[in-house]
Amino acid sequence: MKVWFGGYTSHDSKGIYTANVEKKEDDIKLVDVKNIVEIDRPTYFQLVGDLLFTIIQNGDQSGIATYRIKDGKAKQLDTYFHEGAAPCYISVDSQKHLVFTANYHLATINVFSYDENGKLTFITNDTHEGHGPRAEQDQAHPHFFDETPAGNLVSCDLGIDAVDFYKLDGDKLKHLARYQMENGFGTRHLVFSPDGKTMYIVGELSSQVNVARLNENTWKFEDVATYKTIPDDFSDHNGAAAIRISKDGKFIYISNRGHDSITVFKVLDDGKLELVQRISVFGSFPRDFNWDKDEKYLVVANQNTNNATLYRRNSETGNLTPIQKDIPVPEATRVLFEED
Repeated sequence: MKVWFGGYTSHDSKGIYTANVEKKEDDIKLVDVKNIVEIDRPTYFQLVGDLLFTIIQNGDQSGIATYRIKDGKAKQLDTYFHEGAAPCYISVDSQKHLVFTANYHLATINVFSYDENGKLTFITNDTHEGHGPRAEQDQAHPHFFDETPAGNLVSCDLGIDAVDFYKLDGDKLKHLARYQMENGFGTRHLVFSPDGKTMYIVGELSSQVNVARLNENTWKFEDVATYKTIPDDFSDHNGAAAIRISKDGKFIYISNRGHDSITVFKVLDDGKLELVQRISVFGSFPRDFNWDKDEKYLVVANQNTNNATLYRRNSETGNLTPIQKDIPVPEATRVLFEED
């Protein structure tokens, strides 16, 4: 088992790194961090079998790239470049052979196809319009584009405080519905409950998580409740970032950049949340975190302090316990476990 890290390459980072997972008594330890792909600004990526799908920057151009990973080495297969800023999010449907990206700066959501050789083909995109009340909301800023439990598509837009739903109809995106959030929420990412009837939406600008019910047949929404991800008395700047839900649907985890913590909520029977824990990330600016397939271990990457932290997770209580700090990882903004 390995843990993969990607991020910015403004200072010391050379691209994408891996760390080996070493068994240590009853726990694990991350060792032998090394650069596996030399690439500019791989701030988000996905692994599908031996294929790597990643964001890439190349001078004034940016876009996405595919690589084949074999024997610990990466071979570039294809790239798709465009003018302007790079996407901020990428996801993959391995059954349909589709790739989805969100571009924060260009205000677009994009759909590509790929074949078994990693060749990318652009299919379609949509441009978001509008703005919000905060300084960061000068225009639309899509931050997330992925699939729903029912197989539709969903985007989160930080600039217009909206969650939009789409269907890929041939080679066009058909807009299905919008869940409009409160002004200034700063919609960033979301996760769904295992039954697909509830979504948990993290607001970067408001440091909040919103609980909402949805019906993908009628497109009716119900705003259930909203919770702060940071303490009420924390007055410094904070940006909520990544959100994960345990596969049993019992716990929600959110990272806070500024408060530099992970907040853990318990999901109650009615879908509402109860605070369980706020724990330090032992670094600064935790943009992403992830866990192994059994959700026993969680790794968070601290972008500004060039380190990662490993925790053990209690599946009964949701609590995190740090077991390894100061894992050397440069400028990381993406974390992903690769299972053997």
